[in-house]
Formats: sequence, structure tokens, C-alpha cells
Amino acid sequence: MEKFAGAEEWVPPRGGLPKLEAALRDCRGCDLWEHAEQVVPGDGTAKARMMLVGEQPGDVEDVEGRVFVGPAGRLLDKALDAAGIDRDQLYVTNAVKHFRFERRGKRRIHKTPAAGHIVACSPWLTRELRIVKPELVVVLGAVAARALLGTGFKVTERRGEAVELPDGTAAMATVHPSAVVRSEEYRRDFALFVADLRAAAALLP
Repeated sequence: MEKFAGAEEWVPPRGGLPKLEAALRDCRGCDLWEHAEQVVPGDGTAKARMMLVGEQPGDVEDVEGRVFVGPAGRLLDKALDAAGIDRDQLYVTNAVKHFRFERRGKRRIHKTPAAGHIVACSPWLTRELRIVKPELVVVLGAVAARALLGTGFKVTERRGEAVELPDGTAAMATVHPSAVVRSEEYRRDFALFVADLRAAAALLP
């Protein structure tokens, strides 16, 4: 595993989400900042009962500087609406805050963050969790699962299952919405994703 300095020295130990977002812009905890357009902070209310954690920004998010606004974000919005969940009441973020990609001609193709990137960026996610204090965390995809639930957790085997983060926070894992976007069985997989979101909402007391 490639090791980086990590984000710890850039993460403010006190203050709320605005202070955290301002500090994010200066982070040099790994090498992803060198090629990304900008850092992409989380978005939503600090009073959210439910937090959604994805993988990393995509191409559109990197350009716009906002989380989940590309194709996967549009699908997530559609699924949340179908599940009866108001996105304005959530806090949505990613395990890794910069876009990792490889160039193919003029296109930037998504590249999965390395284990070193996930570890380096984890202090930001830890701080977000401490500020928001969600009652439930919905883990979207394998990278987020690795960051929050460890390397041994398999989303494919345990999606939709009520689990806990190491600190005891209630959680549930499901696929990343980008997997549904790419699916050859879109209608089936969209319905399964919506069902997972409904099950997650039902875990809230």
C-alpha cells in the first residue's frame, strides 16, 4: 500500500462544517490534489439524522465542486425520491475528497482510489461524523465500506443488512449509485437500490 502523509494536520479539531469545508481546500494529505480541479466537500445539514457516504467525486463533481451532481448523483436523487427520503434532510459526502482518474484522449476516466488514498483522507470523514453525529450512516459501495467498515466487509454479501460502525453508529451498506447507472439490468437494480434506501430509512428510530 502506498503511504501518504495523511490529512490529519489539515483537519480542524474544532468548529462546524463551514470551517471544515474551508480547511479542505488546503489539504495535501495525498497526491490526488495535484491533478484534480478542486476538492469536493460534503453537502447537507449538520443536523442530519442520516449520512450517505460514497466513494469519491466524479468528473462532473470535480468540475463543479459539488458532491453527487453527476450521473450517479442524478440517479441517487431519483432513488431517494422514490424511497420517500428528502435529500435536503441528509448529509452526503465521499470517503475520498478528490477525483482520481486517468486520461484517455480528452476524457478523464474514473479510477478507483487506492488504499493509501482512503487511509490518507479518513481524518476528514471522521471529523464529518463527529460534527454531524448521524443516527444512521448509509455506506454506498466498496470504497466507502472499506473506509468505514474495514477491508473484510463485502457489500455484495451484506447489502441491506443492519450493521454498526466501529464507534457503534448504526449503518447499512448498499451499492454505489454509479453501479446502477452502468447496470445492464437497470430496472431491477434501481428497484433493489430503492428498496435498500427504504430499509435504511426504516432503521431510524
